[in-house]
Amino acid sequence: MSDLPVASEQRGGVLHLTLNRPDKRNAMSLAMVETLINELDAAANNETIRAIVIRGAGGHFCAGGDISDMAQARQAAMAGNAESFQQMNRLFGTLLTKVNEQPQTVVCVTEGAVLGGGMGLACVADITLSALEAKFGLPETTLGVVPAQIAPFLVQRIGLTATRRLALTGARFTGEEAARLGVAHEAVPTEALDALLENTLKQIQQCAPGANRATKALLFNTLRNPLTQVLDDGAEAFAQAVQSAEGAEGTLAFMQKRLPKWAEDNHE
Repeated sequence: MSDLPVASEQRGGVLHLTLNRPDKRNAMSLAMVETLINELDAAANNETIRAIVIRGAGGHFCAGGDISDMAQARQAAMAGNAESFQQMNRLFGTLLTKVNEQPQTVVCVTEGAVLGGGMGLACVADITLSALEAKFGLPETTLGVVPAQIAPFLVQRIGLTATRRLALTGARFTGEEAARLGVAHEAVPTEALDALLENTLKQIQQCAPGANRATKALLFNTLRNPLTQVLDDGAEAFAQAVQSAEGAEGTLAFMQKRLPKWAEDNHE
């Protein structure tokens, strides 16, 4: 694997982004954040990419923020940049927003340490798969800081009450508990993760890529717009989809009792 903070490889219709600082348990450095943002921006309009997998190298997902970046921000503050800490922290919020709203379906595969920012990433993926033995947690308050950029996404994921308990105790919990809470969608033994990921990607690629993009946008609109507008926008999206090439192919494939073209390459 390369020395870059994030290793990037497209295999078929799937872009694999691997957090690549195994000696640091993939702690989230500013370079890693910036690289992920750039990778997501480059992928957004690439219609050959249908899914994005985010995983960690070396048996860990992400152990949280890089303490050395905190030290550099402190030096910058002492040198006169009064907003160095805010800028550093807010950049991670930009990353979480991009993952959350990425047009493609995003899958996080979590194992080992899934702490702080790592748990934030797990909370913004469309699908999060976890090892039963993974260790999740929000340790920020035990360090005297706050989970500033993570908390809003965790509230959206599992609700305010559950988030309060996790954030205000710094509690650690396993992948099994993460699935029960809804942070992860499925948890399996570590040795079964690859097979679970492969099956999940096959399921994603049974869906029409344009329809998935439109559906994801529609789902987010339910959080932002009045119901009447959401329903009106949904009707328009449905009409466009029915009349699209994908809609025509999907209907024809159903009538002919065959797989649509977008699913043929993934059928064994």
